[in-house]
Amino acid sequence: MKSIIAFGLVAGVSVAVLSGLRAADLETIRDVTYVQRGSQDLKADVYVPNGPGPFPAVLVVHGGGWRSGSKDRFGRFADRLAGEGFTAVAINYRLAPDDKFPAQIDDCKNAVRWMRKNAAKYKIDPDRIGALGYSAGGHLVALLGVTDPSCGLEGPDADGTSTRLQCVVAGGAPCDFRLIPPNVDRLAYWLGGTRAEKQAAYEQASPLNFASKDDPPILFFHGEDDRLVPILGAQTMVAKLTSLGVTARLVTIPGAGHPQAVGDERAWTESVKFLQEHLQNTAAKKNAS
Repeated sequence: MKSIIAFGLVAGVSVAVLSGLRAADLETIRDVTYVQRGSQDLKADVYVPNGPGPFPAVLVVHGGGWRSGSKDRFGRFADRLAGEGFTAVAINYRLAPDDKFPAQIDDCKNAVRWMRKNAAKYKIDPDRIGALGYSAGGHLVALLGVTDPSCGLEGPDADGTSTRLQCVVAGGAPCDFRLIPPNVDRLAYWLGGTRAEKQAAYEQASPLNFASKDDPPILFFHGEDDRLVPILGAQTMVAKLTSLGVTARLVTIPGAGHPQAVGDERAWTESVKFLQEHLQNTAAKKNAS
């Protein structure tokens, strides 16, 4: 349990291993405001493949313990996704402790709304939107994938635009904060207090709490030796989703800890394949029918 709560104190990791994979045939539009929060403009970088589109799109969410990091952290992978035929949208979101949960998931949902509203401008197929993240970002995309308006996390900007995803890739993701001992305060900077004090926040932040039969396909990848976010959470999530009839897989990285798994080439190769299968190939099947 100590390893789960310690996760909240760990900064995100880089994806420098992906250097040299830049797609030459794309357009990058940087620092686009996707939502305003008071005086703060939340920015996105949009990586658009060359060609007429529309393309399936992937929201890319960085890690950093919900309190650090930026969209630049996953820029190389967003670039790679664009090279594979996805419009990739890498975002900044509000950070703790200044902005506590549910600010981060609210921002992610607003990013999905923004992608659908601006679909034509960025060559996005609004019916084929997925998300990818690692660490805290993995948690956020998993939570984004399993929640709908009935879950109470749509935020104050809900306007009828769907925030539902068609596919999710969550790496190194904590899935259940309800297991944290009630009086441990290590996540108070993000969840507002201990579990005893903020039980509802711990429940609402737990993707496992919302798993249901209508969830999109989800791929988890995780280091076998992750001591910060134990692999048991992803294993339990996959088992639950599978029991509900949802397509769910876990790619295990042998010998890898939390910092190592994010740079594993097999994990990223499997991630791209999963996104292609459930976002790109679905269009091919529709066109053939």
